[in-house]
Parts: sequence; structure tokens; C-alpha cells
Amino acid sequence: MTDQISAAHILVSTDGKDKETARKEIDAIHADIKGGADFAEIAKDKSDCPSGSRGGDLGSFGRGMMVPEFEEAAFGLEPGALSDVVETDFGFHVITRTE
Repeated sequence: MTDQISAAHILVSTDGKDKETARKEIDAIHADIKGGADFAEIAKDKSDCPSGSRGGDLGSFGRGMMVPEFEEAAFGLEPGALSDVVETDFGFHVITRTE
């Protein structure tokens, strides 16, 4: 079991917008990435997280450092894989494991 992983994410926040709008936005982002769009470029353009300016890069983190839904999805990915849409209290995320 890996104690530390590196990952990047794109967040569409539900703070200040309704959940349905945010979900449509993240679904479109997820489809674009699955269709071959560059994750880092989309993160820079669309992510509501400050990590967006770094292409969504969160660096490395261990278990217990992220909210449970995010952590479960991130640790469940193979390196280079893309998650399904993950919902947390912050909004909707698409995660990729980078190492």
C-alpha cells in the first residue's frame, strides 16, 4: 500500500454556483480530457483551485491529508490514469495520478 502519491486535479467549485451547473461544467471538462485535451492546460484555464495555475499539480501527499472522497479516488488510480468525476464538499473534481 502506497503511503504517498502525486496527483493533479481540476476543481469546479460549488461555492457561488448551483450544483447542476457545476456538474455540467465538470462533465464537459472530463469528456474533453478523455478526448485527448491537455489536462494541465485545462486546469490552468478552468480549475477553481489555486493549484490550477500549476496545471492542477498538488504535489505529493499522504493518506489523511485530503478529504476522504478525494483521497479514495486518488489513491485508487494507477499512475497516468484519470478519475471519474469525484464530488466533495468543495465541488466536483477530476483527478489524475502523476507519478
